[in-house]
Amino acid sequence: MPGAWLILPTYNEAENVDAIVRAALAQLTTTGREHTILVVDDGSPDGTGQIADRLAEEHDAVRVLHRSEKLGLGRAYLAGFEVALGEGAELVLEMDADFSHDPADLPRLIAAADDADLVLGSRYVEGGGVENWGALRRFLSRAGSWYARTLLRVPVRDLTGGFKCFRGHVLETLDLSGVRADGYGFQIELTYRAIQGGFSVREIPIRFRERREGHSKMTARIALEAVWKVPALRFRG
Repeated sequence: MPGAWLILPTYNEAENVDAIVRAALAQLTTTGREHTILVVDDGSPDGTGQIADRLAEEHDAVRVLHRSEKLGLGRAYLAGFEVALGEGAELVLEMDADFSHDPADLPRLIAAADDADLVLGSRYVEGGGVENWGALRRFLSRAGSWYARTLLRVPVRDLTGGFKCFRGHVLETLDLSGVRADGYGFQIELTYRAIQGGFSVREIPIRFRERREGHSKMTARIALEAVWKVPALRFRG
């Protein structure tokens, strides 16, 4: 189906997946666009995939892609992109499944894509911000974005964010088979590739909140990957 596709990677999100899918569906319906939510589940042992399957039976606009094991956020998004583009998606969106990103912002991202190739929900432009974070986490997040922005020499304020809306032709043009990063590094790499490809990027302010239920999937390995992947991107680019 063409229209807007929301890719929703999940791993052990049984406490969130029903509510986030229903909330996202309600917001996507307000846009007047055809829309699909694709849950990409990495073999969650807590039953997330089964809940997603029940949602797909209930709603024609929900689909589920089951993967046999946890292969990482970046691989999950790439698998979802492949399905969406194969169905002729005009817009492809990324969003966390834990309510860190507010589904109410989905229509704003989609509207902003009328005059941009890639729209980023940004914590670090005027009007954006984070909630329920300690001082250390705030510092590390801002420092990570500054580090990537400075090293890559791009004007984007929030390079590590994962709330995005791509025009389909952007993802079709980028060499996604060459993307190797995951987590923060994956988000940095995709945005950087889009900029290097000459595509227009627009940031709109969002409020990022700590997850509602469950446990964070962020690890030291994912954070450190971004540190060494950024120089690799710069010199390769």
